[in-house]
Amino acid sequence: MGKGVSSYTHTQQQLDAYANQHNPNNQAYWDDLDNHANQCNPNNSSYQGYQDNQNNNKNK
Repeated sequence: MGKGVSSYTHTQQQLDAYANQHNPNNQAYWDDLDNHANQCNPNNSSYQGYQDNQNNNKNK
């Protein structure tokens, strides 16, 4: 299976957003990586509730 998005099922705006998020020369790419790193960092107080919810769901 191929990766990416199709112009048959997505608008031009959606295609552009996808391209920006997967292009290392675009700030949106780095912003997405930073956001993911922040969410995975247990020392980041902004996402502590997120991590707690993930751990609680695993224990059920």
